[in-house]
Order: sequence, then structure tokens, then C-alpha cells
Amino acid sequence: MKIKGLKKRWLLNSMLITFVIVFVAIGAFTVAVGSNYYIAVQTSLENKAKTATDFFANYITRTYAEYYQSAYKYTEKFDERDKLELQFINTSGSVEISTYGITAGTSPGTPEIEEAIRTKEISTWMGKSPTTGERIIAVSSPMIYSNGQVVGVMRYISSLRDIDRQVVLSVLGAVAIGMVILAFVFVMNMVFIRSIIKPVQEITGVARRIADGGYGVKIESKYDDEIGELTDAINEMSLAISRSDKMKSEFISSVSHELRTPLTAITGWGETLMYDTEMSADSQKGISIILKEARRLTRLVEELLDFTRMSDGRFTVNITEIDVEAELEEATLTYGELLRQEGISLEYEPAPEPLPMIAADPQRLKQVFLNVLDNAAKYGREGKRIIVAISLERNYEATERDYVKVTVQDFGPGIPEDELPHVKEKFYKGSSKERGSGIGLAVCDEIVRLHGGMLTIENAQGGGTLVTVLLPVNK
Repeated sequence: MKIKGLKKRWLLNSMLITFVIVFVAIGAFTVAVGSNYYIAVQTSLENKAKTATDFFANYITRTYAEYYQSAYKYTEKFDERDKLELQFINTSGSVEISTYGITAGTSPGTPEIEEAIRTKEISTWMGKSPTTGERIIAVSSPMIYSNGQVVGVMRYISSLRDIDRQVVLSVLGAVAIGMVILAFVFVMNMVFIRSIIKPVQEITGVARRIADGGYGVKIESKYDDEIGELTDAINEMSLAISRSDKMKSEFISSVSHELRTPLTAITGWGETLMYDTEMSADSQKGISIILKEARRLTRLVEELLDFTRMSDGRFTVNITEIDVEAELEEATLTYGELLRQEGISLEYEPAPEPLPMIAADPQRLKQVFLNVLDNAAKYGREGKRIIVAISLERNYEATERDYVKVTVQDFGPGIPEDELPHVKEKFYKGSSKERGSGIGLAVCDEIVRLHGGMLTIENAQGGGTLVTVLLPVNK
């Protein structure tokens, strides 16, 4: 499971704090348990050593031989030999008597013996035995004559193996409890963050739909906290955008309809005046400019009307069975003369094989072809050349269907790479200085989509722009 986003940040912060707390708690518990066990053993041995030393004080006032004999008898009767080792060590540091006879005559070499002789106080040492390598605790208590002279050292040795095992088991138990706590905190965090993430994801999904044009979409309000307030705010925003967009569409539609009538009159009278033989050359040139601009405004008005139909869901196509190649040839012939007047050559490459009939709206497809040709002439003017081709694309890899493929290539400067993903968006014009509404390609894309096809725009190899229209073949 890959954790990312808000969930990742929340878990990192909360689990890190919990981990630190558990880690510190386990560390403190380990120190406390270890100290408790080791101090208890040390205190017990020190008490034993003090008691035994006080007992032997009566014998030390006599001769060394009597002291040695009493020490030997005490060692023989020592009833804790299965748990402890008792040693009597002379002032040279060598073992004279031991409950483990094998050690007699050896020198333990641990620092607490010398410390006890030097300070005449009980001294304790913990560490690895120089002889066995086992971890031990040793308590050395000095045996002192009445004149204050140290005659020897009574030494208790205990193995720390069982105590170390108890400490390790206690620490492992604490670690297990810590892991359970961490797992519990993790599960609770996941439950909590899911209660936050799920509504946020729902809100994000609706917000994306609104951003994509689904104005008026509302989120179900089922929370009475800050998320509920956010939901209400987004719902209000969606409704406000919907009302604003509706007003904009109605305004554009109204203005476009109002412009249609005078533009029709201007175009009609302009075409009539063009045939007036008594008009001077300058006047005819002026009328041709009026006609050109009137036609451009007419196309703009039609695009605006198509845009409002798209926004309102009233954009439709009238499907019939057509010869798409014939429609394309008609469009190129219609536009070819205008291009020649602007010094742009239009080359048409017919299909190398007969094309099947397709189900389409001939008027809408012609609108697509003319719009694409107009853009090629407008933005690829520098190349002075446009190539239009049509062919059959069999078993297209993306959908495994057959398509009629129409391509229009110009030889202009092309489109900047960062603008290519946006050229079909409504009102997007990019860095181009050419005049236009920015909705022509959006309308074309919608027309092709309604036909079940695809419209792609890319930079051609060698320069210029390549527009491809794929229209599905009926089966």
C-alpha cells in the first residue's frame, strides 16, 4: 500500500511522535528495571558480607591460625554454595579458601579487592570474570585486626546470568507492549485519517468536475464540522459559477443572434454591389474588404452560437451515410481559391484506395474541414503551403477499429510544446498574435467527438503543424 499526500504527512508526524515517546519509555523502563535488579543483588551481597565480617571480628582479635581455621570451618558450612561463591583472600590478592576449591591459590585480579584493602570498606564490582568470561558481581569486605590492620578479604561472587535474563525478558516484554501501542496508534490514525481523506477526496472529485465545466454540481452535505462548511462553500461557489456561466451564454447567444441579421444584409448587399460594372476599381476593392470582414464576423458569430449550444447541451449532429472523401474535396475546392489569392498553395492527396461510406453529419464535417484549413492558412502562412490527405486507417492500435483518416499539414512555425496540450481548450489562444475567438478548435473537437472520432494536433516532422481527424468506419 503506497501512502502519500495528506495521509503520509499525518502518519509521519503522529507516528514519529508516538515512536519517540515509546522509545524513550522503553529506554527509561530498561534503565529502571536493570538498576532495580542489579542494586537489589548488590545490596543483598553487601549485607551478607557485612554480617559475616562482623561475625568474624571476634576471631580476628586472636591469632592468624585461629582466624584461618574459623574461615575454613565457615566455608565448609556455607549453605548457599549453589548460588554464591565465598572466598577468603589474603592481602596479596590470592585466594586462600573458597567454596569452589579449584579456585584456591589463584588471583581473581578484580579491582574491588585492592579497593577494599586500601579503603578498609566494602567494595563492589560487576563485569566479566577474568577466568571464566561470565558476567558476575563480586563484593569484597575487608577483615581487620583490632589494631586496624587488614588481615584478609571476604569475597562473595554471584553470577549475573539469571539476572541478565530477567532484565532481557523484561525489556522484550516492554518492547512487545511498545509495538502493540504503536500498532494500535497506527490503526487509530488510519481510521481517523480515513474519516478525513474520504470526504476530502469526494470534495476534490466534485471540484475537478466543476473545473472541467460541470457548473452547478453539488456535493452531498453530511458533515457538521469544518468539512461541512467547506462543502457548503463549494456548493455555493458552484451555483454562483453556474448562474454566471448561464448569464454569459445567454448574453453571447443574444448578441450573436442580433449580429446575424445585419451581417446577412451586409454580405448580401456587398455581393450585389460587387457586380456593379459602373463602380470604380477602388470602390470594388473597398466592397471586397467589406465582404471579407463580414464573412469573418459571420464565422465568428456561428462559432459563438455553437459555443452556447455546447454549453447548454443543445449541440447536435444530424447523422446520415455520406462519402467523406467527396465532402473533403468540396471543402478544399471551396477554400482553395481563397488560399491562392493569399499566395498559399493547397495540395490535395486523394485516398489510394476506395473509401467506405461513414455515418456523419456532412455540414458539421465540412465545418471542421474549413476551420482546420482556415487555421492552417492563418498560423502557417509563412510556409505558403498546405497539404491535405485522406486515407483508410485499418485496425487503429488504440481502439482496434478502422477509421477514415484526414490530415492537414502546414509548414509554418508550429506550436510551442507547452501550448500543445491546451490548443483545443475553449478561448485558448496561447502566444499567437493572430485574430480569432479561440473556440474554433474546441467546436471542431466536440463535433468529431460526437461522431465517435478523434482530433489530434501535433508538430509535424520538419516543421509546421499536423492536424489529424479520425472518423470511425461503420461495421
